[in-house]
Amino acid sequence: MGIAIGTHETRNRVFLAPMSGVTDEPFRVLAHKFGAGLVVSEMVASNALVEARPDMIQRATGAGSISPFVLQLAGREPEWMARGAELAQQIGADIIDINMGCPAREVAGKLSGSALMRDLDHACGLIEATLRASSVPVTLKMRLGWDLDCMNAPELASRAEQLGISMITVHGRTRNQFYKGKADWAAIRLVTQAVSIPVIANGDGASIEDVRTMLEASGADGVMIGRGAYGRPWWPGVLANQLEPGSGVLEPAIEQQATIIIDHYDRIIAHYGESKGVRNARKHIGWALGRWRDKQLLDHNEAANWRAGLLKLDKACDVKSGLDELRNQLTLAAQRLAAA
Repeated sequence: MGIAIGTHETRNRVFLAPMSGVTDEPFRVLAHKFGAGLVVSEMVASNALVEARPDMIQRATGAGSISPFVLQLAGREPEWMARGAELAQQIGADIIDINMGCPAREVAGKLSGSALMRDLDHACGLIEATLRASSVPVTLKMRLGWDLDCMNAPELASRAEQLGISMITVHGRTRNQFYKGKADWAAIRLVTQAVSIPVIANGDGASIEDVRTMLEASGADGVMIGRGAYGRPWWPGVLANQLEPGSGVLEPAIEQQATIIIDHYDRIIAHYGESKGVRNARKHIGWALGRWRDKQLLDHNEAANWRAGLLKLDKACDVKSGLDELRNQLTLAAQRLAAA
């Protein structure tokens, strides 16, 4: 069962969250390939996109490889949001997502992202400008509010729906909580009760038990997986299939997981070039190693040694050779565990 976003319908109810430095085109293509219901680009600054800043152009790729192609825009000025939306559609965006949830100081400090929840009139002005410039559906991502004294997500969601927003995603923390403590999934229910458009719950979901609890507590139509997908781009699709069999994918076998990580690595190098690609790949390899350690496919020392070895290499071919060797070790470890 999917979720309708304008004329589009997602293939299931488990989405991949936009995450700066993580959900670039290589990661999103694989998450899409392995069954995520929807994938969203990294946050793209609307003014920097219009000014053709190279890093923002690179963040805005994926049209043709991902369908529907969702591009997330951030900004503070209506003019830039409108122009950014126009350009996003020229690039191939099927859906535009507005960021009003990023808690980062460099974003909120410039009165963008979650800082917009302190001024709902201004926030709605940005939504109106984006909608006027868009012939594709526009969605909105937010937090519960700025802080515990400003929990205004239901009001913003209601006003956004009246303006024409097609879907709302709510992270179950305030801006001032950043990622501390636990997301309050029950508080998202106040948003689902305030609107009739689809609402997606976000924050801390990592397991199928989490997903089911998120949906029950929030009353949301779907969930968005963020940090739970670190090191495993197949995970949203796996959770979707566990939630509703047939809507996603089975969890890949360990050898296939390692092969996917190698494929991801190749895509990163192709996307960024060798020097930047090798550096960008390190966090993804580190996350994957941590997950295999947690599955007892690597003991603590083995994982630490692989991390120390792979993450200090500078040549793409050397890292690739190391990953091939690691895959062989993981395959043998999985066979031993299965036989035990």
